[in-house]
Amino acid sequence: MTSPESRWEKRIDAVLGVAASALLLSMMLLTFADVVGRYLLNRPIRGAFEVTELTLLVLIFAGLPLVSHADEHVTMDFIDRLLPPAAQRALVRIVHAACAAVMFFLSWQVWIKAGRIASYGDTTDVLRISVAPFVYFMDAMIGLTGLVHLYKMFVPGAGGASQATT
Repeated sequence: MTSPESRWEKRIDAVLGVAASALLLSMMLLTFADVVGRYLLNRPIRGAFEVTELTLLVLIFAGLPLVSHADEHVTMDFIDRLLPPAAQRALVRIVHAACAAVMFFLSWQVWIKAGRIASYGDTTDVLRISVAPFVYFMDAMIGLTGLVHLYKMFVPGAGGASQATT
């Protein structure tokens, strides 16, 4: 029987997986239509590059907390092999604490930058889409990633690298 937390995590993963798939599909269709319009009809889609950039930003930063939660970052486990299990668990907690500190620092810096961008009223060049909401979204996802690492510092899970590396 699966725990309620496990079912909750599976549902969130499924919803976010569908959202990520929809974003990727929309990027693919937009790029395809832009290429066909540009080279076959000599009529590119106005602002397609900007929309692709912003969609990619959302996709990458929305995935950051998910990757941290699943421990799917690139890892080097050459130190893990040398340490006893208790030291491995301590190392995992220290690494999560360091990652949380870095993420909270980055979140603070991105928040400052987002405020500046909002005060300037920066927009994209062609479609005049406001950039500030996207930077605030980046900040929120970086902050959420920091919270994930903070949580994992106290509830680290299996510990060590999640998969063998070569």
